[in-house]
Amino acid sequence: MKLLPTVAGLGLLAATGFVQAADPNLPRNLAATCANCHGTNGRAVPGAGIDALNGIEKAKALQKLADFRSGAKPASIMHQIVKGYTDEQLDLIATYFAAQK
Repeated sequence: MKLLPTVAGLGLLAATGFVQAADPNLPRNLAATCANCHGTNGRAVPGAGIDALNGIEKAKALQKLADFRSGAKPASIMHQIVKGYTDEQLDLIATYFAAQK
């Protein structure tokens, strides 16, 4: 009988991952966490010293994020923030910002 709770728990965990992957708003929701510094939809305030993210090429965004994660690109907090996301989540965020014009 101890097997049943384990199987049920694994089933719920798998279902949660499926629901998260199927959420069409997930890229937007993940990207919304960037708004405090980079502006709504990546449109940074001109002259604020923060890079705008809207329309940035996906490959370029992913490279910058990888550089923050590895420490190759210095930052005040980005190197910590980027470590909180999976590669898949970063891909979704970069794709979202590339589509913003």
